[in-house]
Amino acid sequence: MICRRCIAVCLSLALALLPFLFAGAVAAAPSRLAFLGVHLQNDNEGLEPTTDAERNRMAAIGRQFTSALAASGSYEIVPLTPDVETKLARGQAVGHCGGCEVDYGKALKADLVAWITVQKVSNLILNMNVYMVDPQTGKYTFIKSVDIRGNTDESWSRSLKYLLDNYFFVQKS
Repeated sequence: MICRRCIAVCLSLALALLPFLFAGAVAAAPSRLAFLGVHLQNDNEGLEPTTDAERNRMAAIGRQFTSALAASGSYEIVPLTPDVETKLARGQAVGHCGGCEVDYGKALKADLVAWITVQKVSNLILNMNVYMVDPQTGKYTFIKSVDIRGNTDESWSRSLKYLLDNYFFVQKS
């Protein structure tokens, strides 16, 4: 016959181990990410002005980026407030503004701030850069770049997909 004391010890042990058994089942809350947009640095604006097609690509890349991060379940995209949108439109370029990204992230109560720049050297040579910074520390948590050959919707989209699949999500897993 099993003694009552043994049953009590076994139950106590089982209750003590319960949190460890289910620790993996509880998912961490997604990081709040403020996306400050896609910015084009056109090195030859005077000779090859920025086109409507490029403006549309910037918007599409922004949607592709935020959709991919939100779909991963690890990020909650924080909407920009009208105040931050106004400051972005009027201020210096993100990444060249003396830390304004950190200020925007703090104002939006974000855990992370991200933005993308596309440098257009010519219609054949472009470069896409993704940046992410922790607004609490001011430290960059992700910086990667890919070269783009050709200035098309497909080349931009594939470049971002490559960057996310081969660097961003690999680093985060």
